[in-house]
Amino acid sequence: MRLLFRTGLAFAALVAGAASSHSQEQVGQATLIRTAVTGEKGALAVKSPVFQDERIRTSNSGLGEFRFADGTKFAIGSNSSVVIDRFIYDSSKTFDNLTLNAARGSFRWISGKSKSQAYKIVTPAGTIGVRGTRFDIYVGPDGTTSVVLLSGRAQFCGANGCQDLRRRCDVVVATPRGGVTGASRVNKEIFQQVGNDRAFPFLTGRQQLSRAFYSTTGSCGLSAFGNSPGQKEHGDRQPSRSVPSGGGGEGGGGNDDGGCGGICN
Repeated sequence: MRLLFRTGLAFAALVAGAASSHSQEQVGQATLIRTAVTGEKGALAVKSPVFQDERIRTSNSGLGEFRFADGTKFAIGSNSSVVIDRFIYDSSKTFDNLTLNAARGSFRWISGKSKSQAYKIVTPAGTIGVRGTRFDIYVGPDGTTSVVLLSGRAQFCGANGCQDLRRRCDVVVATPRGGVTGASRVNKEIFQQVGNDRAFPFLTGRQQLSRAFYSTTGSCGLSAFGNSPGQKEHGDRQPSRSVPSGGGGEGGGGNDDGGCGGICN
């Protein structure tokens, strides 16, 4: 009996050690840090490793850029929180599965060399399926989530089903209980729809990303709203919100500026 007990303890320790080792496996590393970006063990710096299950947070002026093992690039804007939820490598060091949980804030995603179906981004309002692409995400304090497509394709699945983003500058808006709108061209109304005129800081130019995150799509017409007079502080709400319920089709947004839109330096 004593031998069986000791064997059981040894096996439990082995399983716990394996689980701990797996949870600490490196997924990627930081390539740019501005102001304050923290992980589970404290402040991150350039070349800091990031691990599965690690929650990464930024300060009110923080910015972090990360490169994952398969070449995927992921930027985290100010006042944001994201968890590297799970990943599984295949034999060629690409991902069979890479899932991020974007809890709050602003993000830019650029796919690496893994198969598109390997990527998934979970938000409070639904799940983004990646189809080999780049896009910006904004997640508000109440879970309202919006995605602007910059290239490729993406799909957002919410409470009322799924919507595809196929054209550059397509946008969808979703709420945790109300579901996802049809895709349309993004325009200045997006700030009212998500309740924050500091949403999408990479497109408006409020935060500058490195050239590795440059988008040939430009700012999708939003750079003109990055420094408008009288704008509220981050997190302030607009007096009203209007989330469209219509389907796809080109909206009445402004023209794309065709340049960096404040997202390259």
